[in-house]
Amino acid sequence: MATRGQDIVAVIKQQIKQFGTAVALVDVGTVIEVGDGIARIHGLAAARYNELLQFPNDIIGIALNLEEDSVAAIVLGDYTRIKEGDEVRCTSRIAEVPVGEALIGRVVDPLGRPLDGEGAVKTRKTRPVERIAPNVVMRQSVDTPVQTGIKAVDSLIPLGRGQRELIIGDRSTGKTAIALDTIINQKGGDLICIYVAVGQKASKVARVAATLEAHGAMAHAIIVAANASDSVALQYLAPYAGCAIGEEFMEQGKDVLVVYDDLSKHAWAYRQLSLLLHRPPGREAYPGDVFYLHSRLLERAAKYASEYGGGSLTALPIIETQAGDMSAYIPTNVISITDGQMYLETDLFNAGNRPALNVGLSVSRVGSAAQTKAMKRVAGRLRLELAQYRELAAFAQFGTSELDKATRIQLDRGQRITEVLKQPQFVPMAMAAQVMVLYAAINGYLDDVALDKVAIFENEFHRFMETTYHEIGEAVTKTKEISAETEAALKKVILEFKEIHFKELLRHVID
Repeated sequence: MATRGQDIVAVIKQQIKQFGTAVALVDVGTVIEVGDGIARIHGLAAARYNELLQFPNDIIGIALNLEEDSVAAIVLGDYTRIKEGDEVRCTSRIAEVPVGEALIGRVVDPLGRPLDGEGAVKTRKTRPVERIAPNVVMRQSVDTPVQTGIKAVDSLIPLGRGQRELIIGDRSTGKTAIALDTIINQKGGDLICIYVAVGQKASKVARVAATLEAHGAMAHAIIVAANASDSVALQYLAPYAGCAIGEEFMEQGKDVLVVYDDLSKHAWAYRQLSLLLHRPPGREAYPGDVFYLHSRLLERAAKYASEYGGGSLTALPIIETQAGDMSAYIPTNVISITDGQMYLETDLFNAGNRPALNVGLSVSRVGSAAQTKAMKRVAGRLRLELAQYRELAAFAQFGTSELDKATRIQLDRGQRITEVLKQPQFVPMAMAAQVMVLYAAINGYLDDVALDKVAIFENEFHRFMETTYHEIGEAVTKTKEISAETEAALKKVILEFKEIHFKELLRHVID
């Protein structure tokens, strides 16, 4: 009798303990097929698109295909550890990535896991990797420059905060070099830079990290890497993860630059993913929504209006062409989404023009709105001089013996301007220094300098201005324009440098 009474007491105690406990309902499914990083699951009727799914062994997947009687998911971990019959659960969480200040200076994968061996990333906040782009009411026009430190870009193809500027060209033409120079040039500034590597060799990502570290740029940079050896699921997620990390800073009113290197490999990863998911192939075997793949990513680049914080996210997507074919499917898609493109040519690269920018095919649809008054002053003439030079050079290749004097002067000046626009890698130049040397070039001060001496002239001119007349450069930097007094002083100094210092320098070189 006592035993029965004790049992009743135990049951009552248990009921009291569980009183008020909410019943948790979890949607559960079963794996019916797995392979090549894709799992097909029977059940999961309540699963949502892009929802995180929990597999056994702490493996996570993302639901992508929601079919009538099954769900197809991409597996973010080791899919070989999943087998038929395994239980899968919904998590009610959409694919997300850790965000925050703790990521600055780190190398992480698209899920925020560290790849640099410096321990866990100490951040508590996460953001969904996918988000609807800001609407037109929240945006304002692009009017603040992103100084790349590259003369040819800052003068002819200006980049503004909140812009999307495509870097396009064949492999090994210096596309990544432009992006890295831009990141390095932000040292000591207020621009946070995110470099997203999609499908790159691990050695290249390590080289990029080492380069940024060596130039002190990792203090304001984040690297998000989905290497060639990683699953296509991670490669597909990487650009969205990098964008989400940037958006967190943008919504705090900060300025962010995101480099996507490169979206060709991103499209390849998505094509592989789509074919494995049995989605119908379209042109070049890409799925029908490959345009939307990149448009929903790049449209998230914006400059917020001041009432929404005034932050900005600038996108530098990179596309690799095959044999210079800009009319291929993915290049034309991304060109139509972006606000301009920098087109790099193999022939120019091989001829020693670095950066190998084809100024005729490159364009910035933001234009001079994203330039300082000082740069605007020299850029207009520069563009005109180069256009005339390109036109005359086409005729001059047949022989210069019958050309009149004015045409010869135009050709000579165009050659010297082209020489001035050459710039070695990892040597970004301040805005004032760019303005001063371009002013000298377009106003004919280099016309009588031998072509092979232009580089010496430029280097010595910068050194002379820094050591002797640094106040001129400081005035241009401070006011961001060339006043009448500054222009008069600049003309006088250029003539003094040419007549005295440069001639003396050349005499020493010859001796």
